[in-house]
Amino acid sequence: MREDYPRSLTELEERFSTEEACREYLARLRWPDGFVCPRCRGRSAWTSKRDLFVCAACEHQGSLTAGTIFQDTRKPLRLWFRAAWWVTAPKGGASALELQRVLGLGSYVTAWTWLHKFRRAMVRPGRDRLRGQVEADETYVGGAEEGVHGREMVGKALVAIAAEEDGRGIGRIRLRRIADASAASLEAFVRETVEPGSLVPADGWEGYAGLPSHGYRHKVTVLRGKSRPASHLLPRVHRVASLLKRWLLATHQGAVSHEYLDYYLDEFTFRFNRRTSRSRGKLFYRLLEQAVAADPIPYKTIVEAAWAGNSDHKM
Repeated sequence: MREDYPRSLTELEERFSTEEACREYLARLRWPDGFVCPRCRGRSAWTSKRDLFVCAACEHQGSLTAGTIFQDTRKPLRLWFRAAWWVTAPKGGASALELQRVLGLGSYVTAWTWLHKFRRAMVRPGRDRLRGQVEADETYVGGAEEGVHGREMVGKALVAIAAEEDGRGIGRIRLRRIADASAASLEAFVRETVEPGSLVPADGWEGYAGLPSHGYRHKVTVLRGKSRPASHLLPRVHRVASLLKRWLLATHQGAVSHEYLDYYLDEFTFRFNRRTSRSRGKLFYRLLEQAVAADPIPYKTIVEAAWAGNSDHKM
């Protein structure tokens, strides 16, 4: 399927004003080369009166949304499409309160849950690792605390950052909440997000010392005793850290619990890595494309996990 997406909110609402139009679009995204039966891999099907796809070979019946984040939804797809637009069109995204308001949803929990479903779809399975020269460092997310110094993280979340160098600018990034600044945590993050053979500039912290044994070229940038600030020695990761914190405060007022921080990091990464896109509609297209490939997350599972979380961990 060629990259086909609306260029404006007006075009979105005109084009996807009916459920049939939404279903046709999702079907093309899910099966760009034509229908594929999940049971027998048959390529031919017909549609029942209940809008189920019936495989012509094995007669397996399944819905268009089965196995996607839209599975079992009782809301119309055209409302989901508007939600996807409001998630991707604003550069800073939308909070659950904003989404509830613009969609006219009766429940804040519904808006919050939809946002988390979309965030889970923002990470493409099997995505390429960063490569070339990739800066690595960590930052704390959370308010300042008296008596906490260095790499201590009492009441805070520690986020590892990897940022590709693109000339003097920043290429792609990866973010991950990590348990601590130990070698085990930092090396696992780099191995998961950076291609072996890459040059990894990092500070002199011992947690990065073992990278050469895993096939990385480790460039030590010692910060202690330097007259230049850390933001000059590792400028890309520090710029990303600053933008991340600003986004969490501006869009979400810092009200992000540690238990769900990873999903907000995924959203920030999704936006940052597509920041040069000329059309916000392309982000809408990418999000729906990944939404039909993502596993379903039951509404009840997300909500129960949310309210079971410790509110004292809000940032």
